[in-house]
This record gives sequence, C-alpha cells and structure tokens, in this order.
Amino acid sequence: MLAMARALLPPPKLLLLDEPSMGLSPIMVEKIFEVVREISKEGLTVLLVEQNARLALQAANRGYVMDSGSVMMTGDAKIMLDAPKVRAASYLGE
Repeated sequence: MLAMARALLPPPKLLLLDEPSMGLSPIMVEKIFEVVREISKEGLTVLLVEQNARLALQAANRGYVMDSGSVMMTGDAKIMLDAPKVRAASYLGE
C-alpha cells in the first residue's frame, strides 16, 4: 500500500503494478484491487501484471493472457473471464 501511495504522489500518467497481491492475505488482496479499480475509475491508466487472473480480469478493461512468455489471448477483460480457452488453461483457478 505504501509503494502504491508513493507511486501516486507525482501524479503519474501511468501506474505500473507488478504482482500487487503477492504474499498478501485474502483481505488485503481485495483491498488492493479495490484501490486499483478506484484509481482506474478516476482516469489513471493502470498496467497490471498479476497471476490471479480472475481478480485482474475483473478489475481490467482489456486483458492479455500469457503462457510461457507468449501472448495466448487478448481482448475485452470481461469477455475473457468467460472464455473457454482461458478456463481450460486453469488461469482462473478452476
């Protein structure tokens, strides 16, 4: 949270976040994603790299799913949440 606050001070044109949920409790992960969604609603562009595909796609407008360094799928994040190819690859924890 402190790193995010420091990143927002300048104010930035773009916020880059790499695995903001790593090592956090489930409650803190939800709080982080609430902040990410709020920042995005305020008009700041956010580039998020996250292994928790479900939370990342729920918070995003556009998504890119990578597998072994290659882009496997790209498109509207809400549509990607229901994409059989994404589900079959178990990115959504199913």
